[in-house]
Amino acid sequence: MMNSLSTYKDRITDILSPRRFGLVTDAAIESGDYVVLDTELTGLDPKKDSIVSIGAVRMKGGRIDLGNIFYRLINPSTAMKHKSIVIHGITPSDVAEKPLIAGVMSELIDFCRDDVIVGHFISLDMDFINRDARRIYGAPLKNRVVDTCSVHEWIRSNDGDFSRHYGGLAEELNLFSLAKKYRIPFSNAHNAINDAFVTAQLFQRFLSFLPRFGVKTLKDLLRIGKP
Repeated sequence: MMNSLSTYKDRITDILSPRRFGLVTDAAIESGDYVVLDTELTGLDPKKDSIVSIGAVRMKGGRIDLGNIFYRLINPSTAMKHKSIVIHGITPSDVAEKPLIAGVMSELIDFCRDDVIVGHFISLDMDFINRDARRIYGAPLKNRVVDTCSVHEWIRSNDGDFSRHYGGLAEELNLFSLAKKYRIPFSNAHNAINDAFVTAQLFQRFLSFLPRFGVKTLKDLLRIGKP
């Protein structure tokens, strides 16, 4: 545990250094390193609920690396509720023999490295992940974060022509309403790795045209994609 803790804190120090911060935020969005992430949960309250699964896929700029994915089922620290089981389809028996979050967190940190983490309503996912990271390591993940919902909302406010091209923007902001609006096929919703892949495709759409509207660097992206 001490070696793991030391390695994690060394990584935190490197990510937060002014030199590293400048290099990351000045980079073009097309060359950015991203991890698109999704979780499934026992419920939506970080104080009472816990993570059941984590799915993530890595992107280099707009290229989705399907050979570089992360997916883990987790034995949750709180009881699984019927309502959540109906949503994600993961049952207590599915996770009874799976590791606790403490046995998965170091793998997740290694997968994310110091890449920008991307997700839809990502604040919720990060609330759960950082709660457990603080408990296990004494510190949260320091990765920069982009919310695809925030990016979408920025588009709605700034680019009427693009919105009309896509038949008007969805009133619903959930991932699957936006996937339909942006013509992204999906199936098996509320599976962490599948949802991460849908989010990656949504993010891919955004990266393809954002430079035309002045969003060219990671600093620009972080500004419009702030959760």
